[in-house]
Amino acid sequence: MSGSQGQPRTLLRLPAAACLQRLLLAAPLLVAGATPALAQEPSGKAWSDLATAQTEANRQAGARQVPAHALPVPKEGVSPQEQAVIAGAYVPYWNADPKNAAEWKDFVDKAAAPVLAALPAMREKLGVTSEPVTIAGVKAYVVQPRVVPAANLGRVLLHIHGGGYVLSPGEAGTREAIMMAAYGGFRVISVDYRMPPDAPYPAAMDDVVAVYRELIKTTDPKRVAVFGTSTGGGMVLALALRIKDEKLPQPAAMAPGTP
Repeated sequence: MSGSQGQPRTLLRLPAAACLQRLLLAAPLLVAGATPALAQEPSGKAWSDLATAQTEANRQAGARQVPAHALPVPKEGVSPQEQAVIAGAYVPYWNADPKNAAEWKDFVDKAAAPVLAALPAMREKLGVTSEPVTIAGVKAYVVQPRVVPAANLGRVLLHIHGGGYVLSPGEAGTREAIMMAAYGGFRVISVDYRMPPDAPYPAAMDDVVAVYRELIKTTDPKRVAVFGTSTGGGMVLALALRIKDEKLPQPAAMAPGTP
């Protein structure tokens, strides 16, 4: 069902609960649970045979069955380092199914641990610093290059991290901010917004709005841009609506990545 490092992965079946977690962990899909033999047949046969097999495998309501597929590690245009990341072994908790708040928190902590461990080396290599701060009562991180270009001294980027609305708490949510600070040469404020299970909606958006309100007290909104990816992208768009509803000055730019 799964290959060793560098070998193709096999995709058979993915229940809905595991699907969200695989997307959040940004890794390839893998089988969860047994799959009927008909659904495991290779897809190299004639279409009529494949159609017949799939009709039989999916005759009953429930989880959908699909033919097995091997997902090779891409090589063209992909560095050896990135190939190693793609082909890496699955983490033990990839298919975790938390049943309560305590299990959710354990899952979140386990997902954050390897990210946190890699951040110091990442910041050092990219020449970026990270400082924890509190803005309007909200935890955040000021991430910036050791030397901010003169053209960007008066500019600030507000970063909203991704993570399915539940992952990447604390400094684990600053990777994108680190890259933007390094490659763009900007001072970045990454908001460590509150998340479930302790703080359900609208706590996260309230935190982002609070930080934005405080930021534009000292920085011209025309010198502020907001960005984020995935959940962060969705929250960028939600912030745009909150800014409109609360009649706040708009930032110079908003960049929602794959919201």
